[in-house]
Amino acid sequence: MHSGGREEILGTAYSDHDLVVFLEGAGIQDPDSILDDDQWIEWRGGHAHQWCAA
Repeated sequence: MHSGGREEILGTAYSDHDLVVFLEGAGIQDPDSILDDDQWIEWRGGHAHQWCAA
């Protein structure tokens, strides 16, 4: 998360649900609606919505 000129890791998500919970905790209203918006979400290590064990 970028806030006040700083970058902060909210946690490690293992599912879309985890990501939604992190975004809600950061104060984002209706986080489900931004999961596919690359202005909000940067998917790392794979494609969007693909979750696998590391």
